[in-house]
Amino acid sequence: MTISAPPITVAPNVAEAAETVPARHYTHHDERGHTVHRTNPIYVQRDVSSLDVAEGMNVLEVGTGSGYSGALLARLTGASGRVTSLDIDPYLTRWANLIHHRRGLDNIRCFTVDGTAGLPSRAPYDRIVAWCTPPLLPAAWLDQLTEDGLIVTPLPVAALPHLTVVTRIRTAQGQPAVENVTTGGYIDATASPKADLDLPGRWVDWENRHPSLSWISIAWRDRDDWQHTGARATLNRLLNPNYSEPADGVVQDWPLWKYWPAATGDPGMTMVGLGPENLAFGHSTPDSAAVITQDGRIIADSAESPSLAILRSWISDWNDAGCPPRESYEPSLVPHSSHAGTGWDLRLRR
Repeated sequence: MTISAPPITVAPNVAEAAETVPARHYTHHDERGHTVHRTNPIYVQRDVSSLDVAEGMNVLEVGTGSGYSGALLARLTGASGRVTSLDIDPYLTRWANLIHHRRGLDNIRCFTVDGTAGLPSRAPYDRIVAWCTPPLLPAAWLDQLTEDGLIVTPLPVAALPHLTVVTRIRTAQGQPAVENVTTGGYIDATASPKADLDLPGRWVDWENRHPSLSWISIAWRDRDDWQHTGARATLNRLLNPNYSEPADGVVQDWPLWKYWPAATGDPGMTMVGLGPENLAFGHSTPDSAAVITQDGRIIADSAESPSLAILRSWISDWNDAGCPPRESYEPSLVPHSSHAGTGWDLRLRR
């Protein structure tokens, strides 16, 4: 099974600014040590390029991380601009503030707050960029954005982990519109600092920590009982499958293929962590389960599994459609209000 990635394009002004910002000084600081809460600098440069930052702008970033992304934004906005960086982890914001100060950057300030609420006291912002994935596009960000402002953020395309795209959004008359999306995503935005990076930050319906970490996320969670009986049984079926076959040659690009069933909105969609670095995605019901694993297998509760039949239909339809690239899906924002917050869900259509 081959895993492809979109080409990385970095704008000339961002590449020039990156030459002046010592990435490793932030990511592997001599006093603080390295931080695992960081984004690969080349992806930072890609998404900052999409943000189209100019000198003098007021920019909000959600997810301070090592501080590298904020330093790059501070360089692009210049002395007449301002960067506000938000993170839920005080350890990250304190150290980033200190490192920025020691480097002589006085146009950036980091704050320890929940970034999904923004920071109204320093708004309005010309640009907003997020290095974490909120459950939906927060209404608060639109409220704090200037007219014709830009947002670049990863967003989920279904209520499941690891099913995201990086989205460029333009606002007009207080309403958001998607300009484009690209494959990718970052750590889930959470209400408190996240120590276990092997477990998604939300939509985990059951997890096992012994004898090793495994977890499951089911789109039909609202139909499960309060003991999560369905989620537990489904995870057990997939940890101990009664049927298996190779997936090589059937799905050549697992990350890209996931968008096809996601665009169906099927309530049986299921994401599973079967072990370290072995995700699986497929279909389940309270009585059946079948998934394609990231390491190249199709596993199911039985050869006659109803979920296996649905999974095979997804694969067949995707291949018959010519394995469409991500650009072939039409993104749309759907207003949403629930306990997850108020804002817009991102959904893909074929």
